[in-house]
Amino acid sequence: MPNDGASQLVPAGRMARADFIKNNTRLQSTNLVPELQLHLADESLPIWEKTEEELGELNLPPPFWAFAWAGGQALARYILDGPHLVAGKRVLDLGSGCGIVSIAAMKAGAAGSLAADVDAFAAIAAGVNAQANDLSFETTERDLLDGDVEGFDILLVGDLFYEKLLSERVIAFMRRASAAGLPVLVGDPRRSYFPKDLFDCIAQYDVPVSRELEDNEIKRAAVWQLKK
Repeated sequence: MPNDGASQLVPAGRMARADFIKNNTRLQSTNLVPELQLHLADESLPIWEKTEEELGELNLPPPFWAFAWAGGQALARYILDGPHLVAGKRVLDLGSGCGIVSIAAMKAGAAGSLAADVDAFAAIAAGVNAQANDLSFETTERDLLDGDVEGFDILLVGDLFYEKLLSERVIAFMRRASAAGLPVLVGDPRRSYFPKDLFDCIAQYDVPVSRELEDNEIKRAAVWQLKK
């Protein structure tokens, strides 16, 4: 499995950000995946502003890592209910955010997982959440979308179809993974750029979410399998 030196254990130089995450979130479970404990924010704006203060930068992207998004929750639930999907396999968790999908995969018996997210805080958040669940897996901040999937057995993607260019790159990456023989599973509530015609819907869930983040208190999310 690829390893760029980042791991579930937070190196000393990153301890301040790990502490920031712990101090500005609350350890809690979600209604759909109560087995897992995650450091999540209760409100979006305060932690967004604090993240900008922490980095000394303005106009940063939203702290997606501080929330368990509907697509990720749906995919995590599906994996926990069907552990045979990942048991003994090497998982690539693309757009990992808080790490919920990697955590579910490891609980379900995966041989290993790489939680990949380009957000500088996401890799640390995933590591912090792994520790909260007594688990260990690799993380990376590298953009993997122009590469290949060598070293993995299954590709899991949660909630990555909210921007056009990103969606196009993710689709190309998924097609390469499928051509290499990997099953591709996606958790998504049909975001704006989700290409529904490329997938088969294999499960659906009603996910309680925050109105700060979504347009309804209950978001219908599905797990989708990329068509051959």
